[in-house]
Amino acid sequence: MVIPDVVRNKATVAGAEWWIEALPSLIADLEAEWTIEVGQAFAGSTESYVAAATRADGSPAVLKLLIPRSGDATANEITVLRLAGGGGCPRLYRFDLERDAMLLERLGRSLFELDVPIATRHDILVAAAARIWRPAPDCGLPTGADKAMWLAEFITSLWEELDRPCAEGTVAHALECAERRRAAHDDATAVLVHGDVHQWNALEADEGFKLVDPDGLLAEAEYDLGIIMREDPIDLLQGDPRARSRGLAAATGLDEDAIWEWGVVERVSTGLLCTQIDLQPVGRDMLVAADAVAP
Repeated sequence: MVIPDVVRNKATVAGAEWWIEALPSLIADLEAEWTIEVGQAFAGSTESYVAAATRADGSPAVLKLLIPRSGDATANEITVLRLAGGGGCPRLYRFDLERDAMLLERLGRSLFELDVPIATRHDILVAAAARIWRPAPDCGLPTGADKAMWLAEFITSLWEELDRPCAEGTVAHALECAERRRAAHDDATAVLVHGDVHQWNALEADEGFKLVDPDGLLAEAEYDLGIIMREDPIDLLQGDPRARSRGLAAATGLDEDAIWEWGVVERVSTGLLCTQIDLQPVGRDMLVAADAVAP
């Protein structure tokens, strides 16, 4: 069994080394209970063990086993998948919350594999995310305000833990942006958002592209576009960095400042996370860009 290094590293950080050892027996149990045959793992996974599967009727599927950790990550993902109903996200066939397991629709190649121009990629990501955005009151998902506070705490603690790998002013700027987004949250206008809209999570489907691995929030839609802002950090610095947020705002009618600020917060937090799990050069590139755009 081949387990991607990033998944191993994240399991270690989460204190779930035991889960790595238990994977073979967990997969065997699910094969018997769900009447599936599990094949090779997908090498590009970073958050979970993901493998090809075949259902009893011969149809293709995907088995996803999330790294156990504190919090409601698995429950939140299941909530998004059920609310999306196969529109914008893969169809959910089976799930086992206690074992952090899901059986999902199998999709095609990722945007990363297709290597499309960045402007086209952004159009595809925006269209896929917009299929998910919808009111979802009382669904139990964390809010944009919750996320902003969590990210602020995460940035503060991890920056110190990693011996301050980016400038102090960069962190201060990210915390200011997080506080503005926290204060701007409005339950009345918040929508269901995916929470991790990037090219590795956008996969080919019959009706275009669907987004896998949703984090799931009730937030302003600008949060999803902030993820697009955080990606491709070297490209961001080739011209005016705010040209990207202006373009995303023009394409969607959403608020450019909110898009920019979520991008600032996500760039710093994800750069620190990638540094922690040794996902390089992504982590370094994000932190270099974060330093460059900080006032």
